[in-house]
Amino acid sequence: MTVLAVDLGGTKLLVALVDEHRVLNRIEAPTNRDAGPDAWLAQIADMAAPWSGEYNRIGVTVTGLVQDGTWSALNRATLDIPPQYPLANRASAALGVQPTLRNDAQAAAWGEHLFGAGARGDMVFLTISTGVGGGIVAGGQLLSGRSGMAGHFGQTLHPGGSATRIEDAVSGRWMAKAARAAGHDVDARGVFSAAGATWADAILDNSAARIARLCQNLQFVLDPPLFVIGGGIGLAPGYIERIEAHLDVPRRPILARAALGADAGIIGIAALACE
Repeated sequence: MTVLAVDLGGTKLLVALVDEHRVLNRIEAPTNRDAGPDAWLAQIADMAAPWSGEYNRIGVTVTGLVQDGTWSALNRATLDIPPQYPLANRASAALGVQPTLRNDAQAAAWGEHLFGAGARGDMVFLTISTGVGGGIVAGGQLLSGRSGMAGHFGQTLHPGGSATRIEDAVSGRWMAKAARAAGHDVDARGVFSAAGATWADAILDNSAARIARLCQNLQFVLDPPLFVIGGGIGLAPGYIERIEAHLDVPRRPILARAALGADAGIIGIAALACE
């Protein structure tokens, strides 16, 4: 069953045709962060137009909270949207088919569980990218929680009594901000490219140390057999090794790279759309 899979994120819009775990075709464009959700959906419809008639189901993933067909921002710095935006209705009107909706990291967790590093076992998925998100799979089920918030690890608070969210102290956005504060006008890619320089290593190590602390806390709470790490930052060269260097608990979390890479979310939402 071929699915039109959409990933509407803070950095890019990705539209793909997916058949089970195979991505048959794809197109992406940068997210115009100031345009707003109506404009994003109109752009997605234009991107998908050449594939009209080639799919009969649609899955849409977004950053933030998906609840009862609505979409809300949990961190407006990641992507600013109005509260309880009627995503299901607006996406159906734009694309012509009622969509399956899910938070992007939760969908990626399901993709990795079914077809990637999770190998259909219990796992925690953690993505570090423009923001930080995740998903929990236990007993063959993707956990959503009472209100769809399960796995939103980036919204937990930074250790040490600060009101800062974890994602605001580790993500790609934070790396760029920290680089500017150190006198280097580069984005997260530029920080990784400068690895080996004292200023860049300090930024990368601070981010990785905070993710390591998050993994250790989750290990004590959930004790999963595996953490699967994804996202543009999480999969960048050397980042997982930096996390592992900061792990120090009696039962060290076991980390694995997301096998599906950037396609985990679209493969996961395609599978959910077929259920």
